[in-house]
Amino acid sequence: MTTRMRFRPDADSRPDEDGSAAVTMGQVSVRFTARRTRVTALRDVSFDVAPGEFVSIVGPSGCGKSTLLKVIAGLTKPSAGTASLFGLPVTAPRPDIGYVFQRAALLEWRSVRRNIALQAEMRHLPRGSASERVEALIGMTGLRGFEDALPHELSGGMQQRVSLCRALVHEPPVLLMDEPFGALDALTREQMNVELRRIWRETATTVLLVTHSIAEAVYLSNRVIVMSSRPGSVLEIIDVGLPRDRDYVATMAAPGFATATAHIRELLGARTTAD
Repeated sequence: MTTRMRFRPDADSRPDEDGSAAVTMGQVSVRFTARRTRVTALRDVSFDVAPGEFVSIVGPSGCGKSTLLKVIAGLTKPSAGTASLFGLPVTAPRPDIGYVFQRAALLEWRSVRRNIALQAEMRHLPRGSASERVEALIGMTGLRGFEDALPHELSGGMQQRVSLCRALVHEPPVLLMDEPFGALDALTREQMNVELRRIWRETATTVLLVTHSIAEAVYLSNRVIVMSSRPGSVLEIIDVGLPRDRDYVATMAAPGFATATAHIRELLGARTTAD
């Protein structure tokens, strides 16, 4: 059974819903066969995400977090239950979502600007408006001055900024992020957390982030979905209850942050901020 826990009613929780939820998972289960063995990756997963909300998903390795994102994107078909975006069932790959993976997966022969523009080219977006959007994203993510650089000339953090821009160039209403900062060093990861939250506030995009970092999940999110070990199910959905404006250092020292992270660790049986 899914339970909910609120830490502070006056803080930044989920936005008011107006119409359909951005994302709805209704009793979703996913089963597949691997090496002649029947595996249940997800079991009876249900939750909804309001438009403009930032939700993180944490859980043990192998609990089906990435599979969950693929169901939402229409890349994996549920064995039972339904996934919906803005009230419409997901029955095939959805072109209106953005997807950021752990690896930036940039084309080595294309510059920063042309890597970002690739999304627009593939979607046949109008050249003029797409070019304006690319330039706006370059400025928003601090890539100005590196527009003509090739991927091998960029740090890991800057490569992920390019990947994020590429996912946002068509202005998707929903952005899915699968452990995008897992390969970065600790300092760069902190910087990317701050940048991501700022970009989310500016774009108002609905974001679902898969992460193994409890601290990252609590800092970034309105709510955190805590998953069980495989077969993955929802242990609890936690309203983080932190202020909407979050200074990184001050947030890490806030009592509400400590309360939320401690509770998630307890649910996961963990003593550290990452599994």
